[in-house]
Amino acid sequence: MRTDAQRNYAQLLAVAAEVFAEHGTEASLRDVARRAEVGIGTLYRHFPTRDALLQALLASRFDALAEAADGDDLRTWLHRVAFGSAAYRGLPASVLGALRDETSELHASCEAMRTAGAGLLAASQQAGQVRGDVTIADLLIAATSVGWSAEQAGTEGAERQFTLLMDGLRVNIG
Repeated sequence: MRTDAQRNYAQLLAVAAEVFAEHGTEASLRDVARRAEVGIGTLYRHFPTRDALLQALLASRFDALAEAADGDDLRTWLHRVAFGSAAYRGLPASVLGALRDETSELHASCEAMRTAGAGLLAASQQAGQVRGDVTIADLLIAATSVGWSAEQAGTEGAERQFTLLMDGLRVNIG
């Protein structure tokens, strides 16, 4: 990329992070371009769709979640997923949509995160710590629901929801 194109790309990402934090993932892309002081055509040359822009913003987060699965236990990893999904209002819905839509630019990153989490879930189930009927889809929906709860009720309420989630995953003995 040319120097000016690299600068525009970086500026668009920085501004998009701010705008999405303020107004959610459905914020106007025209506002992103305007605040980045570039034309809408420049935004679309770099990011042809909203998902492409989200993918660029979130790729490193999703990659970090996939890598963290190697060292985290299931609880720590799920906490990262849940509270990471609260970074931008509307992000939980975007993530769940990307997991279902194989054509989405976000899908591959989400799928890598899902695969990593599935390994943690399987290990926890084999160790008898988590109910056998729980799927990775269940966990991701529940975790992003906790993220949504953080948007609505704040961190304290979301922490309570996370504790309830973890309690519900335990194997009941006797």
